[in-house]
Formats: sequence, C-alpha cells, structure tokens
Amino acid sequence: MQKEQILRRRTKSIVLGGIGIGHEYPVSIQSMTNTDTRDIQATITQIRELTAAGCEIVRLAVPDKEAAESLDEIIKQSPLPVIADIHFDHLLALRALEKGVQGLRLNPGNIGSESRVREVVREAIDRKVPIRIGVNSGSLEKKLLDKYQGPCSEAMVESALGHIRILEELGFDMIKISLKSSYVPMMLAAYRRIASLVTYPLHLGVTEAGLMENGTIKSAIGIGTLLSDGIGDTIRVSLTGNPASEIKVAKLILRTLGLRKQGVEVVSCPTCGRCQIDLYSLAKAVEEKTAQLDLPLTIAVMGCIVNGPGEAREADIGIAGGKGEGLLFVKGKIVRKVPEAELLAALFEEIDKVKGV
Repeated sequence: MQKEQILRRRTKSIVLGGIGIGHEYPVSIQSMTNTDTRDIQATITQIRELTAAGCEIVRLAVPDKEAAESLDEIIKQSPLPVIADIHFDHLLALRALEKGVQGLRLNPGNIGSESRVREVVREAIDRKVPIRIGVNSGSLEKKLLDKYQGPCSEAMVESALGHIRILEELGFDMIKISLKSSYVPMMLAAYRRIASLVTYPLHLGVTEAGLMENGTIKSAIGIGTLLSDGIGDTIRVSLTGNPASEIKVAKLILRTLGLRKQGVEVVSCPTCGRCQIDLYSLAKAVEEKTAQLDLPLTIAVMGCIVNGPGEAREADIGIAGGKGEGLLFVKGKIVRKVPEAELLAALFEEIDKVKGV
C-alpha cells in the first residue's frame, strides 16, 4: 500500500554524542532523569531503564557543584548521550563541559554577563558541544511579561531570538531550540512562528503535561500536530512519574505519523453490532503478546465483515472475524479460515514466524 509521507522542514544539522539532529536524521526521542544527579548509581540505573525503553538522549539536572562533579562517572557509564540542564550559574556549565557532557541546555541570557557567556561558548566550540536554548512560558523574562502583559507565543519567540542572537554574535551555531508551554495552543503558535524565522533544529515538547492520561493526550496533540506539519527534529514527552513511561508515548506518536517504524502497531476496530466474535479479548491478547516486540509490524484484529477484510489485507498479519470464525491474512493474502477458538493461536504462529526471520 502506498502511504503518505510527512515532508519535514529543512534545518541545519547538529550532532549530539553521535546522534544526528535535523531534517536529514530521524526524529529522536529524549527524556530527563528525575533522580538526584548527585546519586550516581540511582541516576545510572534510571538511564539504563530509559535506554531499554527506547530513549536516545537523556538530560540531567545540574543544580549545584556536587551534581556537576558526578557527571564524569555518569557519562562514563551512560549508554546514552548526556545533556546537562543548567540555569543561572555559568561555572556549572563550564564544569559540565569539562566533565564531558555531549550537550547543554541553557539560556545564555540568564547565566550572567557577556564575558561569562563567552567563556561557555568558547568551551562549547572547542568541545563541539551543541547548546539548546530552552524557553518556557512559565519562566519568561520580566521585561517580556510586562511588554506582552503575560506569557504568549510572541513573548516566547522574542525570548528565543534574543538568546540566539547572543550565541550567533559569538560565532556559535550548534543550536537547537525549544519553546514549551503547558498550554498547547500557545506552544503550537510559538513553534510555528520560530520555524518560519530560523533554520535551527527544534526540540518539541508540551511542558508539565501532567499524569499519564492527560499528559499523553496533550503531548500527542501538541507534538503530533507540529510533527504532522513537518516541524520538529527531537521530542520529549513530559509526564509526571517514571520517565520511562514517556518513551512509550513518544514512540507511539512517531509511529502513528509514520516517522519511526519501531514496535508493533495493533489495528483493531471499535466493535459494533456487526461484530460476532470476542474481539476485545483477541485484541488485548495480541497487544500483550507484542508489547515488547521491536519489529516494524502492523497487525490487524478486525471483527467487521464490512471493513475487516480490507484492514486485515493492508496489515502485515491480520484476522477478519465472522460468526464464530475468521480469515487469517498474511501480507495481503488469505492464508486460511480459522475457527474463533483457534484464531489467537493461528495469529501468534504467524507472529512467531516473523520473529524467527
């Protein structure tokens, strides 16, 4: 089947610890540890959990000197490129760079005088370390809040442009940008505006999105809308709780838009009065069976004689249920008719064949 593809916005490219970021590269998935960075073992354990979930870049809070001193050991053990999140203190940024971080997240305007910014930039240039300018609607400069009478997309973009200007005047262009808000319309407007003004890669996110259910919906709408417009080069889904849960949502967003092929996609109908098999139990069992399967596979579990055969035919493997039985499809062709009691076993058998390839 011929599928529509998203045309991504053309950007400059940067490389962060071996991960390419920009339109020439796949959209990458990031997260942030919520451990105390000073606790090296707890932080490493969480980074490994994130890696296993599919995370590709990790960010660590560096609020003080003790946290900065932990970075070299964390970086040594981390399977992921490490970004240091720095605010206010340029000495922490310098120490993080000396310790070997592969990326910085800071706003040059909040770490002091131009001479301090210049020190950080010079070190970042020497070490070829990109800097993310991270603007949040909740922490805009007072002068912008006064000018615009509160947070808004225009203020966020003006803040970002001001920080960009500082770096560009110092000859630094290894930049990526984020403009995050917990209010999705503001976040969308800010990213669209900045995307029309600069060619730097963009890191997408809905900040403080909330717990799993609400946060997933807000992130899917915010991040997904921009990605569908071709805007965005790396993403972080911000959820309250275990950051590993962010990775699953991020992968689902990318897979839904056809931007990544990781994992199995299970297509199942919502059921209606035409359905004559226990479709819910079948679909649930298939999702559980394939939850940890990292194959670019689409499986259709359909119970409708109207749409079922078509959907099953378009999937890699599929079943289309009838009354007490179903058709088994593989690569668009009917393989056989199977009694309802044997449908799940027949489907799993085909999945296992693919796993063995």
